[in-house]
Amino acid sequence: MWIATALWHAFKPLPAGVHVRGTTVAVDAAQVQFITDETSANFYGQRTTQPNIHAATLELVRGARDFLVLDYFLFNGQGGPAGELKYIDGIRPVAQELRAALLALRAAQPDLPILVMVDPINSYYRRGISPELAQLADAGIDVVMTDLSPLRDSNPLYSTTWRLTLGWWLKPANQGRFGNPLDANGPPLSFGALSRVAHFKANHRKLALTGDGKDSLVGIVSSANPHDASSAHSNVALRLAGEALRPLLASELDIAGWSGWRGGARFEAFRTAAAGVPPSSGDTQATVLTEGAIRDALVETLDATGAGDAVDIAQFYFSERRVIEALIAAARRGAAVRVVLDPNKDAFGFEKSGLPNREVASELIAASDGAINLRWYRTHGEQFHAKLAAVRRGDRLWLLLGSANFTRRNLKDFNLEACVAVDAPANSELSANVADWFETLWSNRPGASEYTADAAVWAEPSQGRYWLYRLMEASGLSTF
Repeated sequence: MWIATALWHAFKPLPAGVHVRGTTVAVDAAQVQFITDETSANFYGQRTTQPNIHAATLELVRGARDFLVLDYFLFNGQGGPAGELKYIDGIRPVAQELRAALLALRAAQPDLPILVMVDPINSYYRRGISPELAQLADAGIDVVMTDLSPLRDSNPLYSTTWRLTLGWWLKPANQGRFGNPLDANGPPLSFGALSRVAHFKANHRKLALTGDGKDSLVGIVSSANPHDASSAHSNVALRLAGEALRPLLASELDIAGWSGWRGGARFEAFRTAAAGVPPSSGDTQATVLTEGAIRDALVETLDATGAGDAVDIAQFYFSERRVIEALIAAARRGAAVRVVLDPNKDAFGFEKSGLPNREVASELIAASDGAINLRWYRTHGEQFHAKLAAVRRGDRLWLLLGSANFTRRNLKDFNLEACVAVDAPANSELSANVADWFETLWSNRPGASEYTADAAVWAEPSQGRYWLYRLMEASGLSTF
């Protein structure tokens, strides 16, 4: 019984809207914008935060036409496990500001279809939506708590045991008496709610989609959450327009539908392109990728690289085996590979163990005989939360970014994830902006800021810790 249950929930058919590889569509190069948030410190420890993604999201919300869809893993003012928002300078009330923009939009356009989808973590896995999100629902905005049960189990050892012993009778409740591991200042949790935390399932997407009033789409696909405790993190995003985004909208509507939402009729007119809309033209293309399709596209691109090509990776978590092996193989074929990783030491006021990045970093360097160059982003309480790969081959740039960490949970159809891949000329403005951003981090430009540190600073060559990471990654007994 246990084995059969575990196998079913680890390999059951994926629900609609999951593992999407959209059609590659030409986009107007002028409508593709690379946006970054950066928190750095100079040699005296003075921090500088340059937030841009939140401002771009507010602009998109305020200019919404036709409809608006938001989907965020974290959309709240929680303080995190430490319970305080003072662990670093630069914390901002981003959740409150986005909520205010949505309420103002609803007041200005009462008939505009608006859908806000979030992960159950925003209500601490309790019944219903949080009081913060209830303000939106009270204003007539559709708020959907994602139903994670149709997703596959990424932590089968725990989830199967829970399902056979507790899950059939244990229900979440709004009132509890146990400490809150997600927010020290949050409400106490019931045992039913607390028991759901260790499933480690998530709707981890971070995106905003709207219409331009001319039967086309505009969106921001990002690594950033409107979450106060995360507001000082370094992140990346793409703002783009055009039909390439249509499969992502359809995916969002499907997920909301099987999560219990009943407002789909108001959005159906936007699921497919209107007749007579002229396609974009030009030499820049974009492709929507979700869940396992992200890994497939990334590995395919890395497998095609060799001498004369260049690969730049920027990641919060990097542990997925096929991507690691493909990157090492690319370096052995002569591709120039650079990797910037978060040292996995800062988590909302707490210090983490460094797993998995420090162990993976040592493997990347050793297995490539030093061909892979690696640096660490210097965090100071916040996180280097970027999720980006840039591959330059000849006169083209292939850029991938969005919500997905390069981990088993994020890239093997467990979490809900959304990324966009853009193929653009290497001499385009987009390519120049991405290259300048990465070079600034890599070379610590300008001299007043120290963005990254040498690989030796946080390298972890311990074989014991390496095999611990491998066990945690393979079993799902980890938060990464």
